[in-house]
Amino acid sequence: MLRRLLPPLALLLATPAVAQDEGEDIPNTMNGVGRITVQGGWRVTSNETFYNSWYGRKENAGLPRAKKTGGGPFAVASFAYSLSDLVEVGIDLFGTGSRLYLTEPGAEEGITTERRVDTLGYGAMLGLRFQTVLSEVGPYGLVPFGGIFTGPALASSRRAGEAIQEDTMQAWAGTLGATWRLSPRWGLTAEYRIMFLRGPAGPADNRIGSFNLGGSWLGIGVTYTFPPEANRPLPGSGL
Repeated sequence: MLRRLLPPLALLLATPAVAQDEGEDIPNTMNGVGRITVQGGWRVTSNETFYNSWYGRKENAGLPRAKKTGGGPFAVASFAYSLSDLVEVGIDLFGTGSRLYLTEPGAEEGITTERRVDTLGYGAMLGLRFQTVLSEVGPYGLVPFGGIFTGPALASSRRAGEAIQEDTMQAWAGTLGATWRLSPRWGLTAEYRIMFLRGPAGPADNRIGSFNLGGSWLGIGVTYTFPPEANRPLPGSGL
């Protein structure tokens, strides 16, 4: 499904660039350039440790395994500023969620039930991206980048029939991506992230394990670039 959605999504995101003033010059340096990028995508995550912890319990031995979910959607908003032509500092706000399923023993012997566990994670990460400009690629150049980020995150879970359980932790991420400039201001950004983020499942006195919200994140989005601020003369200087 995601594969079928990417072409129309890319066309939609490129629409603002088509309307851009073609006479505008693109900055020939990244130094002092700011940007905002909004992305959406899909997270591929293994929760095998979570499942093994549950089905490894003595009382759950022999239970048939419920259907597995291998990830979920996510959204990221990046606010960044280039300290130089090669280094950019930024803050990434993110959110993601998924639904897990567990088989539980029923009230009668030989009867099992399936219970849902809804998970959610969000937070903010600060980090650096290292970048360069390939001016000969595309109409206004290609900006490949790679970086590392870390910051506080909150992960929560709710098993059907129980209260929400949540905890804060440190999230870590490594990123690789590129922005294809379609105009002096607008571009399409594709980014891959490897995320490290886990959260608790079940109440504190009866933990059923910890779930994984990290894994491989692949997103595509739109970027708006702010040009470097021009030097302005001081009032009364006559310059």
